[in-house]
Amino acid sequence: MYEVCGEKELKVLLALDRGDSISGVARKIDENRETIRRVVNRLEEAGYVAYDNGLQLLDQSIRDVGLEFVATAAATSSPSISETYILPQFTDMDYAFTAIDAVYVWTRGGYQVARDPADYPLFIAVREQDVEAWMTFFDRFGIPAARERQSAEDLTGAIQIVLDPQPELETEMVDGRPVIPLQETVAFANEHYATFESALDMLGRMYDNVDTDAEYRLEPA
Repeated sequence: MYEVCGEKELKVLLALDRGDSISGVARKIDENRETIRRVVNRLEEAGYVAYDNGLQLLDQSIRDVGLEFVATAAATSSPSISETYILPQFTDMDYAFTAIDAVYVWTRGGYQVARDPADYPLFIAVREQDVEAWMTFFDRFGIPAARERQSAEDLTGAIQIVLDPQPELETEMVDGRPVIPLQETVAFANEHYATFESALDMLGRMYDNVDTDAEYRLEPA
């Protein structure tokens, strides 16, 4: 009964959406595909998931209880930065990484603007009608969420969520992460050119449809 109650098993149960592939779930929770394949096999043998044109969770109550357990555990051990990036996957609400985090996602981790681990805002775009639900969701884990970045002096923890409400949410998927479209990301980077000059150059090299005037070049080592 307890053989499938490990950390990775719980992550899979929480992140899995009907029709997901093993690779898709692995990308969602930032885990190795082969590791998640073995986890899914154990979950299937135990009767928690099944294959039917992709994966499906057989009992939604397992997910509800699992999320409640994770939220309760957060009171004892606060989510890390990497864990916070995964948390939105545990909801059925639409979202997309935006602003600084969109640049990070589209460069596939190649560019990460300096953020103090002691004052770490994470930026996501959400549907306007879901703002209150997102605030409630993150509050379950002790993470403040608001429409505007809050002063670190007003917070007790290091991590905060900055919500960007949108009437309509257009997203693309990059390495399993929902993110605002590439052109919107480039426009944001251009607005803050001094900070993202090297990122614009990187995006111009990575994607043929990016038109950027960035002339920055990394010096040879």
